[in-house]
Amino acid sequence: MFFRLLITLVPALLMLSAVATVSGRPVSVENGAEMPRGEPIPQEVKLIFAGDIMLSRGIGKIVERKQDYTFPFASTTELFHSADIVFANLENPVSTGGVRSGSIYSFRADPQTLGGLLFAGVGVVSIANNHIWDYGREAFRDTLANLSENGIIAVGGGENYEEAHTPKVVTVGKTRVAFLAYTNLISAYLGGASSTPAVSRFTDDILKTDIAKARELADVVIVSFHWGEEYETKHNREQERVAKLTIDAGANLIVGHHPHVVQEVEEYNGGYIFYSLGNFVFDQNFSEDTGKGLLMEVTLTDGNITSVTRKEVVFGDDYQPYFFEGTVSSE
Repeated sequence: MFFRLLITLVPALLMLSAVATVSGRPVSVENGAEMPRGEPIPQEVKLIFAGDIMLSRGIGKIVERKQDYTFPFASTTELFHSADIVFANLENPVSTGGVRSGSIYSFRADPQTLGGLLFAGVGVVSIANNHIWDYGREAFRDTLANLSENGIIAVGGGENYEEAHTPKVVTVGKTRVAFLAYTNLISAYLGGASSTPAVSRFTDDILKTDIAKARELADVVIVSFHWGEEYETKHNREQERVAKLTIDAGANLIVGHHPHVVQEVEEYNGGYIFYSLGNFVFDQNFSEDTGKGLLMEVTLTDGNITSVTRKEVVFGDDYQPYFFEGTVSSE
C-alpha cells in the first residue's frame, strides 16, 4: 500500500472542518442538526527498517556487470512495497567525483545505483556513518543533491549543522513520523556547529535538544545511530546507555547500524531498541554472522507502536538478500 508522503520541516497548520465533538464522540453537522458518526477507523502505518546498504566495491561490480541496479533488492521488494516507509543506512557517498580521503576500505557508488533504492521503495536513509566522507566534501555534497533529486530523504547530514540536526518528518495520513540520525565514528570537525557541510554527531545534550524539537513536530520519533563495535553480536554498555537516554528523552524507536552483524532487540520504557540490524546489501559473506541480517517491521496504530516483527535475511553468493524461511517471529 502506498500513501503520498508529505515531508514537513515545520509544524503543520491545523485544518478546520465542520466537525464537532459531543461527549468525546465525533459528529458531523448536516442541515444544522448533529448527526452522530461511527467510531473512526484506526489508522495503521507500516514501517520497515533495514541494515547497512553499500552499493560500491563488490556490489557495484555485480550490478554493473548485470547492468541491473535493481538486482540487490529483487527478493525483498515485495515486502518493501507493502510498507508506507522504508528506512535503511546508506553506507557510501553517491557520486562520480571527489578524492578518496578514507582508508583502503573507501566506498563510492555510481549515482545510477539509486535506481535500485527507488525500485525497492527505500524512501529514507541515514547518511550519518563513518563512510559517507570517504571521497570528501565534493562527493558528500553530490550525495545530498543526488538523493534529493531522486526523492530519497537523507537524515543525519546537510549543508550545515542546523540542516544535519533538523528532524525529517514524513507524514502518512494523519501520522507524523520524525527521523534523526547520528554517528560519532567520524571526525569531530565534520560535526561541529560551524561545519559546512555537516554530519550529525551527538552528545547527551544534543540528543535531548534535537528530540525535544522532533516531539513538537511529530507523533513518533525514530533515532538512528551508527555506533558500536564491528562484528560484535552483543551491544556494549555505551550503546545501552545512549539508547535508554534517547528513549527517556522522548524517542520511540532506536535503529542501530555499523557492527555488520545482528545485535539484540530490546523493549524499554514503552520504546524499542534495535541495537544493530547488521548488513542488508553488503559484500561481506566471510562469516556466519556477517552472512545474515535483520529486517524489522513496525506497525503504528494512531501514532502508537502496536506490533514489532523481525524477519531474518541471509545472503546468496551474489550478496542478494532473501528471506530465510522459518525465522519470522514477533517481539
